Amino acid sequence: MLGALTGDIVGSIYEWNNIKSTEFPLFQDSCRFTDDSVLTVALADAIMTGAPYDDTMRHYYRSYPDAGYGRGFVAWAKADAPKPYNSWGNGAAMRVSPVGWACDTLADALSLARNYTLPTHGHPEGVKGAQAVAGAVFLGRSGASKDELRSFIAGEFGYDLALSCDEIRPSYRFDVSCQGTVPQAVTAFLESNDFEGAIRLAVSLGGDSDTLACITGAIAEAFYGGVPARIAEQTMGFLDDRLRRVTVAFEARFVAGRFAAAKS
Repeated sequence: MLGALTGDIVGSIYEWNNIKSTEFPLFQDSCRFTDDSVLTVALADAIMTGAPYDDTMRHYYRSYPDAGYGRGFVAWAKADAPKPYNSWGNGAAMRVSPVGWACDTLADALSLARNYTLPTHGHPEGVKGAQAVAGAVFLGRSGASKDELRSFIAGEFGYDLALSCDEIRPSYRFDVSCQGTVPQAVTAFLESNDFEGAIRLAVSLGGDSDTLACITGAIAEAFYGGVPARIAEQTMGFLDDRLRRVTVAFEARFVAGRFAAAKS
């Protein structure tokens, strides 16, 4: 989960000012957390408390109304009786990473990803994007190889992972769909050699940089055994007390224990 927050914060300043390079300061004073982080933490909170995720998302929206949500989500969050708005947007994929940590089986991760997506994203592409990311996080922290992850993402969800980052980068533009974000984010992870490299590759593609890096960071944290301490400390510094408290609690309850079990 912390990997997702890191990607969001690092990519936040490049969303409307794409850099198309891996050479940039990882953190800058103008970086910030966005709706990607807020809704990821909201899901972690709902998982730990057992509260309905739709209610939790709306509560977090009221607490962080200026985090940069899409118009469809804002209308949903403000509605008296909100209904799914048939979205295929990448918001479903960027917020789902806690599911990959909290579940004990891949089947449970895919099922819960669907359940946590449906309150807003009723479109099949929205559900598919969320399941792909949750499944990749689960497999990454469970010891799957990159080849196994690639086969799972391509085979289970039909995403085309044939293009390299160098092939994607020149023509890639802002795209808020799951189908135009998840494959690119996965590719950045697959080509990386470590956590930081994954974040840099994701940002370098351009487009919706914070969400791309959020998704890539979520998978990279799981696969590479965590977020490096120096990066994790900087990420935490950009969060407020509430977001930091929930993040620390979730990582302690689910993430640290998963890594410890994997090493034993």
